[in-house]
Amino acid sequence: MDLLHSINDFNEAKQVIPGGVNSPVRAFKSVGGTPPFISKGKGCHLFDADGNCYIDFVQSWGPLIFGHCDADIQKNVSLAIQNGLSFGAPTELETTLAKEIISLYEGIEKIRLVNSGTEATMSAIRLARAYSQKDDIIKFEGCYHGHSDSLLVSAGSGCATFGFPSSPGVPKDFSKHTLVARYNDIDSVKSCFEVGEVGCVIIEPIAGNMGLVPADANFLKELRILCDKYKAVLIFDEVMSGFRASIKGTQGYYDTIPDMATFGKVIGGGMPLAAFGGKSEIMNILSPLGSVYQAGTLSGNPIAVSAGIASVCKIKQNPQIYPQLEKLANTLMSGFKNNAEKYGFSLQTSVRGSMFGFFFNNSTVKNFQDAQKSDTALFAKFHQKMLEQKIYLACSQFETGFICTPMNESIIQTAIKAAENSFAQMAKDNVKRT
Repeated sequence: MDLLHSINDFNEAKQVIPGGVNSPVRAFKSVGGTPPFISKGKGCHLFDADGNCYIDFVQSWGPLIFGHCDADIQKNVSLAIQNGLSFGAPTELETTLAKEIISLYEGIEKIRLVNSGTEATMSAIRLARAYSQKDDIIKFEGCYHGHSDSLLVSAGSGCATFGFPSSPGVPKDFSKHTLVARYNDIDSVKSCFEVGEVGCVIIEPIAGNMGLVPADANFLKELRILCDKYKAVLIFDEVMSGFRASIKGTQGYYDTIPDMATFGKVIGGGMPLAAFGGKSEIMNILSPLGSVYQAGTLSGNPIAVSAGIASVCKIKQNPQIYPQLEKLANTLMSGFKNNAEKYGFSLQTSVRGSMFGFFFNNSTVKNFQDAQKSDTALFAKFHQKMLEQKIYLACSQFETGFICTPMNESIIQTAIKAAENSFAQMAKDNVKRT
């Protein structure tokens, strides 16, 4: 496969951008090779600088549920641009989008728009701490909530230990109030509550940043009980799963209702947009009503909000897309798994709505420790073989894949055939199996 232009583009980018990319995973370090530099997208396809066309199972890491260049979203954006790019003042559009999100998500009574998932989770935690009047937070190994200082924390020797920074530049004093528990392990959460003054718990109820790992329903129910017992705010991070797993996010799969939730990706339709919301009694302590400060010049900018309105309204008008997308995702993962086993490779798969994930692992993955036992070298080989066949997969074992509405059975079967060819070649090359 010719990647000459991408190689040149990557080398040039490295001269002026750290690592040549503006988000680390894009550098392809975990899978090797040169990242294709993308020139355009259309539907379920990407086109790179060398003219190669790929079936795209990344979809900008989730936002593009209707694929690239959706006509309805582009029309809304084009109309909005004619009125101006940004006002730094309130618009009717912001209220419209807020109402649409609230109407679909139980437990959210008020919402505030921001620009990124990192802003949303950071602000939600600040608000939750102020409401509970307690400083400690609980997060879970393998759950990513953006790159704010208190959330860049890994577990210590045990799950009920105070966290330590997982990135240089994060002072220990910032992370000392973050306790790290094990995903799907309620006992580890209980231990954290026993050693800290916990003001809030934040979790991806469908984790998408250790690969796709859904929470157990009973685990979330017990988490709700613990938060009520200790008067801690329960935050669901639905930046990835919101309007992706179902029209109601994780509420399409679980009965547990959080006190607060964060959203992003799909609600922006491909534009930089996110939000955090919750019960009125919590949200009302946010400035200008209360004393908890949060602000942003471009928050709720009319272009991103217009894209978001088009995306969410189109979802409401076409709720049948979710079972259709889930069927395609299940077919894809069944095809991958069957072909892996055919050639002697052990593969674990998972699907939630239009989200899918797979691990080169001998056992079911229930948490980050399980995920870390996966064979990342094997994943890298598979990723390289698939890319050679123009199948664009997430470039890390610990990321999630996405189905979009322009995909159909033919597209899925093309990807399954490419997987069979990849596994066959890997077996022929005597690639070490898990």
